[in-house]
Amino acid sequence: MEPDAANPAQFAGALRDLAARLAAEAGELTELMLRPWNAYQVAIAAGLFLLAWALRAVLAPRMHEWMRAREGWPRWRLRVLVVLHKRLRMVFFVGLLWATVWAMREITWPSRSWLLAILADLSLAWLIVAFATRLIANSLLRRTVRYGAYAWVTLRILALTDETERLLGRIAVEMGEVRISLWMVLQGVFLLALLLFLARVIARQSSARIHANEELSPSMRVLAVKFLQVALYGAAFLVGLRAVGFDLTGLAVLSGAIGVGLGFGLQKVVSNLVSGVILLLDRSIKPGDVISLGETFGWINSLGARYVSITTRDGKEYLIPNEDLITGQVVNWSHSNDLVRLDIHFGTAYGNDPHEVRRVATEAARGVARVLEDRPPVCHITGFGDSSVDYVLRFWIRDPSGGITNIRGNVYLALWDAFQENGIRIPFPQREVRLLEGSEVITRTAE
Repeated sequence: MEPDAANPAQFAGALRDLAARLAAEAGELTELMLRPWNAYQVAIAAGLFLLAWALRAVLAPRMHEWMRAREGWPRWRLRVLVVLHKRLRMVFFVGLLWATVWAMREITWPSRSWLLAILADLSLAWLIVAFATRLIANSLLRRTVRYGAYAWVTLRILALTDETERLLGRIAVEMGEVRISLWMVLQGVFLLALLLFLARVIARQSSARIHANEELSPSMRVLAVKFLQVALYGAAFLVGLRAVGFDLTGLAVLSGAIGVGLGFGLQKVVSNLVSGVILLLDRSIKPGDVISLGETFGWINSLGARYVSITTRDGKEYLIPNEDLITGQVVNWSHSNDLVRLDIHFGTAYGNDPHEVRRVATEAARGVARVLEDRPPVCHITGFGDSSVDYVLRFWIRDPSGGITNIRGNVYLALWDAFQENGIRIPFPQREVRLLEGSEVITRTAE
């Protein structure tokens, strides 16, 4: 009969029985290791470890110098060499152990090397785990998986997995018909970590292929990548829970209740998520577009699930919620094409010939680097002001991402130089004051 974790006395008795069994097995193991041949094996293992340490001390600096001379190699080869260099002592120890075990099995009976064989299996398994976990980028996840794998392979090699599983299975929490044991939790954490790691690898590889597909628009690429990531991570989570025997029926009811609560409490977040999907589907904006939203002018750096990243000319990065791009008025300078027309307003004195002013203005604009020649600038009179004749100069550019203010400034400077060369004056406001007959002007000086 299995002890019940909810009964403290029964569970404490099971722990005492397990502790007594482990103590008895430890005593037997100690007595076994004190036998002459087993003591020899312990001494041989210690000597092999010292030899591996000495080999590492001698060969590691030489290997480091050899690696420094291979700077032209691919980065992945250098990374493998760096990992191998850090584990060089363990590599030597495993190689020496297996060579010794093979030699002793050929020379003497297998029972004379059983302890060395167990130690060789453990060392090789730990070395494989150390190399395999280097593929995990997150340091916390890497350490968790590494030490968990160390514990599992150790128990596996020492044939203690059944006892450990039974003990961890007794530590459980019961909520109605649902029973969650510590063994189930550990299994779930391991399987979820493994499945999420595989989902991340698949998502990265698939994302690279999707982004390399030129037949898809940039917005559709982002949408496909986001959908793929959600599908892979969601499937990994559900499969991991199902694999450890977790009942998903209760989870469905709980997730429904949580969904209703989130719908009321996180309306803005949900609105931004839905708006992000709409932006990706209608392709109104895409990465690289130059847009204006209120006082913000810049180009789209990336499209996120909740916000759009916009980089301005001064190096600032604005995170604009997706909802603002749906409900607000957005100027997309490069939506269907990258041609942009700019207007410059100016005025000249009434004494200057308007035909000459228009000719000089258009020629000055043509001389600016970014102004297009295939769409020539034009200049029109827009009105007769109080002090000047008003004009508008219109010209086209093809690279709004290069800035709007700077090209306007360059055209203004070209106009100034052209007006100075041709004697065209830019007037300032003037007022004419007339005194009626019989009026008296009184002036006072300040004391």
